[in-house]
Amino acid sequence: MLENLTEKLANAFKRFRNKGKLTEADVKEGMREVKLALLEADVNFKVVKEFIKNVTERAVGSTVLESLLPAQQIVKIVNEELIRLMGSESAKIEIAPKPPTVIMMVGLQGAGKTTHSAKIAKYFKSKGKRPLLVACDVYRPAAIDQLKVVGEAVDLPVFTMGNRVSPIEIARAGVEHAKRNGNDMVLIDTAGRLHVDEELMAELRSIREAVSPTEILLVVDAMTGQDAVNVAKSFDELLELSGVVLTKMDGDTRGGAALSVRYVTGKPIKFIGTGEKLDMLELFHPDRMASRILGMGDILSLIEKAEAAYDEKTAAEMERKLREATFTLEDFLLQLRQLKKMGNLEHLLGMMPGMKPGALKDANIDERQMARTEAIVLSMTKDERVDPSIIGGSRKRRIAKGSGTSVEDVNRLLKQFDQMKKMMKQFSGKGKRGMRLAFPGM
Repeated sequence: MLENLTEKLANAFKRFRNKGKLTEADVKEGMREVKLALLEADVNFKVVKEFIKNVTERAVGSTVLESLLPAQQIVKIVNEELIRLMGSESAKIEIAPKPPTVIMMVGLQGAGKTTHSAKIAKYFKSKGKRPLLVACDVYRPAAIDQLKVVGEAVDLPVFTMGNRVSPIEIARAGVEHAKRNGNDMVLIDTAGRLHVDEELMAELRSIREAVSPTEILLVVDAMTGQDAVNVAKSFDELLELSGVVLTKMDGDTRGGAALSVRYVTGKPIKFIGTGEKLDMLELFHPDRMASRILGMGDILSLIEKAEAAYDEKTAAEMERKLREATFTLEDFLLQLRQLKKMGNLEHLLGMMPGMKPGALKDANIDERQMARTEAIVLSMTKDERVDPSIIGGSRKRRIAKGSGTSVEDVNRLLKQFDQMKKMMKQFSGKGKRGMRLAFPGM
């Protein structure tokens, strides 16, 4: 996420780290590099100009030049200004005082409205809400079927009336259906176009008037950079948006949209899509995003993902087993499954503080290896999982055959498990804090 921007900013900051004391000229020269990095990331020119002006004024007009660690001071100022640029505070979805809360999803074709309608519905379902998805895109072939498919995937109802009924009527009927059936949230998946046009906007305004939505969220593709900001501006002028959902933040995105949308439109980013899977959605936190951009990781989001994947009872039981050295391959399999629930491994590693920009570029993290590991453990008998020391040559051949792997793969897993147990023994001597260091979910 934003890897190129992170790398370029890190190179710009090297100029400051190489000097014990800074002059005003040093600051301005370094800011020129920061400016280039932001422009290359497709950040809006006005945004860059204002940002560089604010950082330079604060750096030159403060005690930075007298500081013993001026580079750290400048990174601190840049971090604070990035947070301010993106909105300072996290913006939550407004919940209607009288149900249902109606969220109208708008945007151009291909931005990901349908998928992100389901993602947001799934998010609120996990918070105890009862969302209803409403299919109002009657123009795009298979749009209604797509919403049904993603609705089924997140186990939520989808309201449809076919593609021969007016989207305005469908939206109105969908909200009434929600009231009758106890759905306290409604997500309306509207139609898009390849570009902003009057016909599209007239229809969206009519839907807005028919259902009085609590939120109007614009879904934009972060990979389109500056175009995403222009689209946001156009939609906001015609519809009065309440927020933005940035999709494809896991792609080769340059960061321009994330850093420009709030400044240009005044509307907050409320969610970001970080992958194709329906659980790959995050609330947008300006401070955490700034931290990621500056290569400082995002440990809070990592902890939240771990807490969502691990239930307290399982974590306590796992900690006891680790402490008493009774951890088995069955427990290892459980840990593996919990880790998979946390999401894409490369994305998780990118949240780790100190992870250098570009470090994962050629890492080629093979998530299929996790599936092979799972297959090997599942091919073992109960006794073999509890006591791997009984697994000899013939057993290894049987396990390899049953899991569709090789004896070498089985040997590798047994060796890794043995090393893991030794590591756990070291952590267990450091008490609960040590266990948490070994396994963040505990």
